Amino acid sequence: IDNIIFISILVGRLPKHQRQRARIQGLALAMITRIALLLSLAWVMRLTTPFFTLLEQEISGRDLILLLGGLFLLYKSSQEIWENLEGEVHDEDSASKPAGSYVAVLGQIAILDIIFSLDSVITAVGMAKHIEVMVIAIVVAVGVMMFAAKAIGEFVERHPSIKMLALSFLTLVGVALIGEGLDMHIPKGYIYFAMAFSVTVELINIRVRRRSRPVHLNKSSQVTQAD
Repeated sequence: IDNIIFISILVGRLPKHQRQRARIQGLALAMITRIALLLSLAWVMRLTTPFFTLLEQEISGRDLILLLGGLFLLYKSSQEIWENLEGEVHDEDSASKPAGSYVAVLGQIAILDIIFSLDSVITAVGMAKHIEVMVIAIVVAVGVMMFAAKAIGEFVERHPSIKMLALSFLTLVGVALIGEGLDMHIPKGYIYFAMAFSVTVELINIRVRRRSRPVHLNKSSQVTQAD
């Protein structure tokens, strides 16, 4: 889910006619990177070997990737939050609206997918007996994401409060990645539960606001005001 959210926010910076293509190509690129990681067994396993020691903490290739990825995610989510709250207001189709580079968006999707999937791929490699089954699982998972990405992306864009929650969620994920890189394990279940609870409450608020009706003065009040 964190992958879809990040892709939806990145794709939202592109012109409307490019967004769906970017979603599909971004997820396809993510699938290719995951399969490539899975097939690079020897290289992936070497990522757990310590490279150097920092403040009595051994830092491996995996830790370094998680640290850099967490910092990048913190930067991107903070930048998006600032632009949504303090940045200039542009119309959806305004020519002055800043548009992201298509290639840059795809590149960021590929890089962040490596970060998001690194731990699961290393675990899968350690338990690997049937790599082909894992490849099929990746293809099926990405297929489901492709099916859901457009609806989720459009929903996030329609509701600014959900978008802010999504960006806050990505900030939490960035902090968790930095913690993982420093060997401070934060159970992801806590983060996902907090986000699910927050989104549920906001969905209820959206439904209540949609069903609420404007207050109208009754006739006697209007007559009194006229007098």
